Amino acid sequence: MRALILSDVHANLAALEAVLADADRRGGFDVIWCLGDLVDYGPEPGPCLELLRRFPLVAVAGNHDHAALNQLDIADFNPDAATSAIWTARQLSPEDVAMLSGFPLVVVAAPFTLVHGSLRAPLREYLLSPEAAVNTLARLTTPYCLVGHSHLPFLCLENRNGPEFALFAEDEIYPLDGRRWIINPGSVGQPRDHDPRPSYAIYSSEPTGGASNGNGNGTVERHRVEYDIADTQEKMRRAGLPQGLIDRLDYGV
Repeated sequence: MRALILSDVHANLAALEAVLADADRRGGFDVIWCLGDLVDYGPEPGPCLELLRRFPLVAVAGNHDHAALNQLDIADFNPDAATSAIWTARQLSPEDVAMLSGFPLVVVAAPFTLVHGSLRAPLREYLLSPEAAVNTLARLTTPYCLVGHSHLPFLCLENRNGPEFALFAEDEIYPLDGRRWIINPGSVGQPRDHDPRPSYAIYSSEPTGGASNGNGNGTVERHRVEYDIADTQEKMRRAGLPQGLIDRLDYGV
């Protein structure tokens, strides 16, 4: 089984289409696991949701998904994010609302648990510190956890001395070992690791090449792909979305 792992699509249809095409070229996938924030920031929330409805999809809600449903107070959002959330809510069809409303905060897709932020605070917490990792690991009931929210790809491995953050290198295959892992695939629609290319991951339950890796837990790998950033930016301009959101796509911040 192969799962395409996406997070923080943020209504960027061109980026999403590029990721789907790239994943298909790399061997395809059987299911999409989405870690939240399908909408907001970008110019095409409806088309992104419509496209994902064509695939087997397991998804959790993100804070921006809840904001678009008026289920989360945007008082804490910065002005650009608040403006975008209000605009996004006006674009959603009844089918889009029903889809987003059906996403839970946490999903178990064995051997993974899927959540947007963290298991301690699914919609709010950025899992970027050992302390945050410890609290999620304490709540984790599966060997591995997938998170998004920060838009920053990483691996976090549970070692004897506590959780250790590590680089989730591009195009490298990682056999999943007996330790517990927290994995962030990075963002599809609005990367923030100073690389504007969409980032995504693939989980394969079969070891690479069919050979045993000694544990039978499969592998994860992360990839990036080019897309037409200018096309998305022009659509954002026509929609009247904030210039700051448009500009940041050039720089991956």
